Amino acid sequence: MSSTLVAYSRRFCSSPSSFSLASYFSHVVSRDWPTKMDSAGLSSLIRGRWLDSYFEAIFRSPEPCRTKKPAIAAGQRPLKHRRPPCSADGEVSFVDDDRWITVAISVIRIVSCFVTMLATTIMWTVVMLALLPWPYLRIRQSNLYGHVTGRLMMWILGNPIKIEGSEYANTRAIYICNHASPIDIFLVMWLTPTGTVGIAKKEIIWYPMFGQLYVLANHLRIDRSNPAAAIESIKKVDKLDPLLYVVALGVVRKNLSLIIFPEGTRSRTGRLLPFKKGFVHIALQSKLPIIPMVLTGTHVAWRKNSLRVRPAPLTVRYLPPIKTSDWVEKDINKYVQMVHDLYLQHLPESQKPLKSEGNDVSLKS
Repeated sequence: MSSTLVAYSRRFCSSPSSFSLASYFSHVVSRDWPTKMDSAGLSSLIRGRWLDSYFEAIFRSPEPCRTKKPAIAAGQRPLKHRRPPCSADGEVSFVDDDRWITVAISVIRIVSCFVTMLATTIMWTVVMLALLPWPYLRIRQSNLYGHVTGRLMMWILGNPIKIEGSEYANTRAIYICNHASPIDIFLVMWLTPTGTVGIAKKEIIWYPMFGQLYVLANHLRIDRSNPAAAIESIKKVDKLDPLLYVVALGVVRKNLSLIIFPEGTRSRTGRLLPFKKGFVHIALQSKLPIIPMVLTGTHVAWRKNSLRVRPAPLTVRYLPPIKTSDWVEKDINKYVQMVHDLYLQHLPESQKPLKSEGNDVSLKS
């Protein structure tokens, strides 16, 4: 398996356009399937260990601001830097361009994303059907699908990306993430580690192709409008929170991580919403650490109900793991507020809640 990965990674690095995931999977299935299809080496290949040099050039972030200006010889014209201007607080800004050609290119990017996702989804649907007897192997394969598809989506959109705290990216944990744009989904698909299960609303099954793949991948769906029906669908009972208890139990038993959006829905304005308590309930049951992923700039890059993708720079910041082994049920509200405040410390002013909205999260369930 390792020799196969090396050979195909070298082929991808030397000629990305000629690389075929279909040919790779046909080769793996013929030799090693299904015992080695969830190999950690393949995940490392896609997430960047083998291809860091290739994708670093694509996703290179804009250079940081420099306060010291280079010396200019007499009679010499100053050089014009092509990097985006920097704001007073050091953040990279961008100039919004409303020309028709820019809008047309944006639409082409979005259509390309749709076509690419359709192609990878069809490919992995075949893989999932072949893996029906192995439910947790399907979870790992869905993570591989996310690594490939998410990375391709971000390459097509072309936004500069800066990733901080990546040393925490492979920790087994409960990952939480603020949600303000469709781009958040692509980033989470790309950057969450192999062996991560997601939680989504039950209506995701009606999303063409993607929803059906989500169900095949054995990820979790909840009925937010009817908790009793969600509990009944799992056929488990627990006095605290039956649904979240079963989620935590499955995560622990199968050595999985979890990704969840604590706001429970997408922010329409990009400003952080109050957190619900679900992720804390799961942490209490599983005792897994919580790793916050702070996303900035995505709400500007792709706004809700828009067909326009702007070249806004994006930042993904992993915060250090929060230990939950000593958490107790009576302090749930305190823990929710603590994590919410942690996000407020790392978000720019444009993504912090307005004072009129308030920051109290203690009443959210």
